[in-house]
Amino acid sequence: MANTYTQIHLQFVFSPKFRASLIHPDWENDLYKYITGIVQNNKHKMLCINGMPDHIHMLVGFHTTQSIGEFMQDVKGGSSGWINEMKLTKSRFEWQ
Repeated sequence: MANTYTQIHLQFVFSPKFRASLIHPDWENDLYKYITGIVQNNKHKMLCINGMPDHIHMLVGFHTTQSIGEFMQDVKGGSSGWINEMKLTKSRFEWQ
């Protein structure tokens, strides 16, 4: 079909394993920037990101070329890897 246009906005809410309050205010903005980079690298558009020490909310303009599961795997895997590489928590960081 010619000139087909899709616009999908999805909200994602996710938390550290066991809903632990591990997201520290000293580095949360850097985390949000890192996650925004992952979103953009996957050809989506970050509309809003924010959160609390025990969870994150994202509103994403979602492109239909990727599955939601693959997208969240990229976001969670990439960001938890960054947190662990930067040694921002005392123990290994994992998303729920």
